[in-house]
Amino acid sequence: MSRMATQFRNTVFATLMGLSASSAFAQTPTEFINDASAKEVAEIEASRLAHQKSESKEVKDYTIVVINDRTTANQRLAKIARQLDLPVAPREEVVDKAKALMPEVMEGASFDEAYAASQVKTTEEAIEQLEQTAQTTDVPQIKAFAEETLPKLQNHLQMAKALQASR
Repeated sequence: MSRMATQFRNTVFATLMGLSASSAFAQTPTEFINDASAKEVAEIEASRLAHQKSESKEVKDYTIVVINDRTTANQRLAKIARQLDLPVAPREEVVDKAKALMPEVMEGASFDEAYAASQVKTTEEAIEQLEQTAQTTDVPQIKAFAEETLPKLQNHLQMAKALQASR
C-alpha cells in the first residue's frame, strides 16, 4: 500500500469532522478563502492521483474537468484575496490543510468506486458551503465567486454521480 493511500485512510475521519464543522457557521472572508482554497487543493490532488491510478477513460476525463475547474477557482480565490488585501494562510499551511481534507482512496479494483463516492460527498459539501456563503456574505467579490462557481460544481456533482452509478 502506498504512503499516499495510507495517509488518505488515516485522514478520513478528520476530513468528515473538518468539513462538517466548517459549514456549520458563517465564515469571515479570510476564513472562507483559506478554507475554500485548501479544499480546492485537496480536490486537485485527489483528482491527480485518480488520473494516475485509474484505468477508466470515464474517470480520467472527469479528473481533467475537476483539475481544470478547481485550479481556475483557486486562482480566482487568490485574486480576490489580493483585491481585498486579506491576510491568507501561507502556501505550506494550505497544503497541510489540504492533505488533511483529502478523501480516503483505496488500492486496487475498488479505487474508482472509492474515488467516485468521495467526489460525490466532497462536491455536495462544497456546493453547500458556496450556497451558504452566497446567501450570507456581504462581500460582493466572494458572493460573485460563489455564484459563478456553483454551476461548475453542480456539473461536477452530476458527473460524479454518473461515475458512482457506473461502478
